[in-house]
Amino acid sequence: MAPILEIKNLKKDFKDFSLKNISFTLEKGFIMGFIGPNGAGKSTTIKLIMNLLKKDGGEVKVFGLDNVKNENEIKNRIGFVYDENHFYEELTISEMKRIIAPLYKNWSDECFNRYLKEFTLSPKKKIKELSKGMKMKFSLAIALSHQAELIIMDEPTSGLDPLIRNELLDIFSYLIQDENKGIFFSTHITSDLDKIADYVTLINDGEILFSTTKDEIIDCYGLVKGKKEFLNEDTRKDFIGIKENQFGFEGLAKNRTSINKFVNNGIIIEKPSLEDVMLYFTRRELNV
Repeated sequence: MAPILEIKNLKKDFKDFSLKNISFTLEKGFIMGFIGPNGAGKSTTIKLIMNLLKKDGGEVKVFGLDNVKNENEIKNRIGFVYDENHFYEELTISEMKRIIAPLYKNWSDECFNRYLKEFTLSPKKKIKELSKGMKMKFSLAIALSHQAELIIMDEPTSGLDPLIRNELLDIFSYLIQDENKGIFFSTHITSDLDKIADYVTLINDGEILFSTTKDEIIDCYGLVKGKKEFLNEDTRKDFIGIKENQFGFEGLAKNRTSINKFVNNGIIIEKPSLEDVMLYFTRRELNV
């Protein structure tokens, strides 16, 4: 069975930035978090997947279909939720729905009304009266009411207060219980991924640094702390990056098991957070 989303050697050149032949795959039934610093290429990648930008090379397949040749069919099966919602501010939720619903073959009013109830959204409320979190829920209600099999979201929790963020993350976790769906979302808030992601893909400066399971990242790498005397030409090779100060060092080890033998030498090894991993991979000045 074809992956729900497959990116192969995707390339896009701008004057001051390039997406450099990136590749990754998402299977049905999983949530993939797409992380990286601001300006790393997250939004560009999503726009290319949605064919909002023309690619310069590579392949994008959604449901096993080419995203350009089969754009209309694919977009009928995708729910796209992004940070800036382009709704008519003066219309009510109900009026906006009447404009959007005819665009989708599989639209269900019954589903839409159910999600409005679940998300506590009044159909009589004007778009301009909705908070950012409520607009995000409205976008999700639209995505889910046309039976979307793949939900793609660009920074869906950015700028939301912690309570609303947690509520949205709970909704994502609930949605993925349907193993025929997939969720792909970009974020720079790594704690969101700690809670719900199955896979994590890290992009920096237009390059994919890794794309693997969240558990593998947490289990493989080690956050190491100790005295600077431990560091020499050989031991430095075991690290992605190292921070040194007058009291000692902290570093991200490529393989925790290779460092375990030094534990009795005053070395402390901890499981890193995704925040730690992203920091060490993307902050080049820390790299050894």
